[in-house]
Amino acid sequence: MLGLERKAAVCSARTAALSLWAKRTTDLLSRPGSPLDCAKAKPTERRRRPQMSLWKRGGIWWSYIYRDGVRTGRSTGTGNRREAERIEQKFKDELNALSHQLPKLDPKMPFAVLAGKFLAEGTPKPYHRDRLKHLLPFFGAIQIGSFTKNTAASYRLYRHRQKELTEATINRDLGCLRNILFWAVDEGLLSKNPLSRMRMERERRKKRPVLSLEEEALLLPAAPSHVAPIILAALDSGLRRGELLSQDWPDIDFARELLIVTHSKTPEGECREVPMTKRLFALLWEMRQDDGPLFTYKGKRLKDLKTAWKGSIRRAGIRYLPFHYLRHTFNTRLMEAGVIREVRMALMGHSSGEDVHTTYTHVELPMKREAIRKLEEWTHQQKLNQENVRE
Repeated sequence: MLGLERKAAVCSARTAALSLWAKRTTDLLSRPGSPLDCAKAKPTERRRRPQMSLWKRGGIWWSYIYRDGVRTGRSTGTGNRREAERIEQKFKDELNALSHQLPKLDPKMPFAVLAGKFLAEGTPKPYHRDRLKHLLPFFGAIQIGSFTKNTAASYRLYRHRQKELTEATINRDLGCLRNILFWAVDEGLLSKNPLSRMRMERERRKKRPVLSLEEEALLLPAAPSHVAPIILAALDSGLRRGELLSQDWPDIDFARELLIVTHSKTPEGECREVPMTKRLFALLWEMRQDDGPLFTYKGKRLKDLKTAWKGSIRRAGIRYLPFHYLRHTFNTRLMEAGVIREVRMALMGHSSGEDVHTTYTHVELPMKREAIRKLEEWTHQQKLNQENVRE
């Protein structure tokens, strides 16, 4: 009984162990499959399988796309998986454009319809209308969304089979086609131009003959009365055919003996001042009027010279040269007279090139007058040399 009233002795080591165990935090698994060290572990992410949008039906891949809760199904028309993926991406782009209220694409539009819209609503130039005469028979029924570089290559072969043409001519046709497709992209009819990075064939330089003084002496008398002044003006001013036929009498400054170009193919050619030679000044002085077009036929402005030019060449009995080569003759005569390149470019209205600094190059009028004076001296000297040879 006395022993029961005595307090039991407690082991100090066991007490220390129990105190340490009591302070330790309890580690419990938060969920099945998680590691023991929950504080450092990241939650397990559930793997998601990519949503299938391509399904093969009868050997053909079909695309099923959900957009704004609406399921759209469309056949890709191919059994190749990679090609089907590319076609499906185009479908997605079209649906995305529709969902954002972008202009409605119409890649199935025939090229003939697009050409008509371009001529009616776009800004066609005369060369667009001329090139479409060759483009429409080949591309007219083809959908604009199915154009490829191979299609352009087929057109090149088609044109070569028709007749002998230079690569430069076909390059102009394909350049016109590419411009019209760019217009379709701007109008929202195509998402991109399939011919935007089409490479053109390298053009070879060809020989450009120059009209000699002997041929000029035969050509001017053989030309009709309404064509001879135009030929002389082209030889002495270097103006293009369109520039000559667009000139009006107010554009002639007789007091300063200048011909002012008001309509040109290039921006550099607009409003340029070309000094007149003595014989051109005398010719225009005899023809002078107060108003109206400079060159006319039966009181109306001339629009074309093809027939009259060919007839003049035939009656003169000289080799055939395109009318544009009169401009090349003017440039060649200036070069042989010692006129520098920059002055020749300024007189002819050539583009200044791609160099930024050439934009600020300005040729003063006295330099142009000096160039025309050298041309007259050179022409006079050549005629004297020919007369001496004949004697």
